[in-house]
Amino acid sequence: MKTLGIKNNFLAIEKEFSDYEKSQVVILSAPLEATVSYGGGTKNGPKEIIKASHYVEFYDEEFDRELCFDTGIAALKPIQFNEKSVKKSINKIYKNVVRLLTDNKFVVTLGGEHSLSSAPIRAHHEKYENLSILQIDAHSDLRDSYEGTKYSHASVMARVVEFNKNITQVGIRAQELSESKFIKENGINTFYARDIRLGKYGENWQYEVLQKLSENVYITFDVDGLDPSVLPATGTPEPGGLYWDETIDLIKLVGKERKIVGFDVVELAPSKFHESSNFTAAKLVYKILNCAMQIKQTEEVNQ
Repeated sequence: MKTLGIKNNFLAIEKEFSDYEKSQVVILSAPLEATVSYGGGTKNGPKEIIKASHYVEFYDEEFDRELCFDTGIAALKPIQFNEKSVKKSINKIYKNVVRLLTDNKFVVTLGGEHSLSSAPIRAHHEKYENLSILQIDAHSDLRDSYEGTKYSHASVMARVVEFNKNITQVGIRAQELSESKFIKENGINTFYARDIRLGKYGENWQYEVLQKLSENVYITFDVDGLDPSVLPATGTPEPGGLYWDETIDLIKLVGKERKIVGFDVVELAPSKFHESSNFTAAKLVYKILNCAMQIKQTEEVNQ
């Protein structure tokens, strides 16, 4: 597998800690952008996340460790999309993730638009028994189709439901009526952002989310799940979102009580007016990794 050198890899770490064979963690960049409906630029998300990661500290004070040196993190060269259809592009991502999982890697997929997430989710669903999906997002993404395609970013979770209904959504605050009905009819666990803010689940709402998750958890993180005051550079920002600390508290809890087996971070739309968003997204990736590795320091990823 072709990896990026120190000037272009995640965290700008030396070859000793970014070699594919030696690294437990692999960063897969999938700069897919084909169905965005408002702001564009998500295809530039992966490279800007990696670029900004060069300024993220190796040391995480919450976990008292420099994870990148403990596990190794190999950043692969970005997937090239020459396919004529979104479906074929998504299938290409799926095949790449399957290969990485076969090599027993912990896979982090960087997007790109959210439509691509069905690929790594499907690959992890096939590998891990009793997999639940934690979706952090402003939008339900449960429309059967949008703007003429079933593979829209607004339909990604509808595609996931076709093979796994064990979905818990957090931060939702924008959807159409059909999605609301779909949630009720299919038993999707949806924690609306306003319900969280109004205290419907109490101060420790993260524990309520945890109870909906099975042993193995895959996280799909659309950065518009965060409030625009935290990360404004995204294609479809929505007010009233999640804040940094409460979100990290949730992921940290999941990593402690469950097994995070993989994740993706998508929908960063880099902007020269909001360059701090790139850094926030890069730190988010590293923080989720630290949360995920809490209980797996002595385990094989494929167990």
